[in-house]
Amino acid sequence: MDLRRDVFQAIADPTRRAILLLLATQGMTAGVIASHFDSKRPTISKHLQILTECELLAKQQTGREVHYQLNANKMREIANFIEPFRKLWDDRFNRLESVMKNYKKR
Repeated sequence: MDLRRDVFQAIADPTRRAILLLLATQGMTAGVIASHFDSKRPTISKHLQILTECELLAKQQTGREVHYQLNANKMREIANFIEPFRKLWDDRFNRLESVMKNYKKR
């Protein structure tokens, strides 16, 4: 059975966000990824499983090694979803800044 996890729940965890940042520049094996954290390897493996299940990471097996890398298409999909919210908040902060500037002038 293929589990589908919520991508936003997956990236809510700080360790998983750190893993994504770590893999932003190059793919790595689970062992190399785990070496960057104080957590035990099974814990990191669980994080990798969750990130893979929600398609944020892709894995490629070469012999006995499995390399994890970012799934750029899924990351772009998330960025596209968030973009309207970013624009909304930018507009609101710009209006607040304008109000504050006008208030100071009085």
